[in-house]
Amino acid sequence: MPLVPPALPPEIIVIERGWLSASNVLLLGRDCTALVDSGYCAHAPQTVALVESALDGRVLDQLLNTHLHSDHCGGNAALQARWPQLATRIPPGQWAQVQDWDPVALSYVPTGQECPRFRADGVLPPGTEVQLGDRAWQVHAAPGHDTHAVVLFEPHARVLISGDALWENGFGVVFPELDGEQAFAEVGATLGLIERLDPLTVIPGHGSVFGDVPAALARARRRLAGFEADPVKHARHAAKVLLKYKLLEWQQAPLAQVHAWLAATPYFGMLHQRHFAQQTASVWAEQLMQELVDAGAARREGRALLNA
Repeated sequence: MPLVPPALPPEIIVIERGWLSASNVLLLGRDCTALVDSGYCAHAPQTVALVESALDGRVLDQLLNTHLHSDHCGGNAALQARWPQLATRIPPGQWAQVQDWDPVALSYVPTGQECPRFRADGVLPPGTEVQLGDRAWQVHAAPGHDTHAVVLFEPHARVLISGDALWENGFGVVFPELDGEQAFAEVGATLGLIERLDPLTVIPGHGSVFGDVPAALARARRRLAGFEADPVKHARHAAKVLLKYKLLEWQQAPLAQVHAWLAATPYFGMLHQRHFAQQTASVWAEQLMQELVDAGAARREGRALLNA
């Protein structure tokens, strides 16, 4: 039976979302409020409403991102519009790309996703502490899923905000591997970091707060070992995740639209050429859709693909 996580301190409010939007973590201090991660842009009005309700009349002072994938920062612009004084801090590795707003380098064009332009006012250097609410949180580099990602750890209550570095049942797609970099070892190193931090409670980017961290780490390491043994398995998994993510946004789309999006999205072309070039792109696209259907993650109705 899974361990029930220890109760979070009352000033830490987790707004659990789904897979299209990462969860939002609201930290309420006596004099300052902060939010970690802001969800996807398609959910931005809902994000603002949820945060506004949880603040109960207070102002949002700080916004932080564990990393800059679209499901974690797509609501930044809407939150900045609602609270213009909001101070936004990001991992330092993509500071220049945000200042110049480079949607290719920031991954939005390659993944076929969207993210409205937002401003960044400061960075979260690994090895430092950041005051969120009334608590000092350690900032730790957490490369693997994203080269520039960070996790946040509060050592007294032993709470970890893990982003996509660790979920209860795995971790996020290792995007640097899709770009041809050797990043599985970085995933392993980040899992080792989390083990050394020894959190009692993990607030993941997706899914419920959990407490049996050793079991979650063991599951993550088994998953990582499988990907290391068969990188093509990881590439296929990544392609299906990206397609499923877009289907979550669309909810349903004509098959012609799905094929057109796959053909226009750079990551799919890259993955096809690198790992699946023995099939034509259209045959591979059909296979990806069918695998989602077979897994119960999508369904077909006539000439349309629907989220399931």
